[in-house]
Amino acid sequence: MKTLTKIAAVAMTVVAFSAHAGGGYYAKKTEMADDIVDVAVANGNFTTLVTAVKAAGLVDTLKGDGPFTVFAPTDEAFAKVPAETLESLLADKAALTEVLTYHVVPGKVLATDVVTLESANTVQGQEVDIAVKDGKVFIDEAQVVITDVKASNGVIHVIDAVILPEAS
Repeated sequence: MKTLTKIAAVAMTVVAFSAHAGGGYYAKKTEMADDIVDVAVANGNFTTLVTAVKAAGLVDTLKGDGPFTVFAPTDEAFAKVPAETLESLLADKAALTEVLTYHVVPGKVLATDVVTLESANTVQGQEVDIAVKDGKVFIDEAQVVITDVKASNGVIHVIDAVILPEAS
């Protein structure tokens, strides 16, 4: 009976989590020929992220074959970071690269798969924690607010905060 209850809880979470997929304010329709960078640029809600990706020299990587899963903070998420911290980060290419690659998981991990995981290895090298709390999915402490924004070389899940790797 416990297993059945757990399966039912996961199924309900998947349905709730997937209900955000492809719709709403953040997920403008794009052609599947668009890669992750093009999707982010066309969307208009990721200007700070795109600026950071350019500053870190990661555009060509995220336009590459992939597939990649990107947990993408919105401009609102970046606005929560103190301005001097963000400016400092944008000026330090190595630190910026560490933070940005911590938001990327190799492979295409759709919402139905994310909710079954407890963690995922990032391109940066550390793991992000994944948790389902009250029917909402969190990557570290950031809530996933939109799922499965598809690109030709992967998928984007929109998060409401910038996540940071542990200091080395």
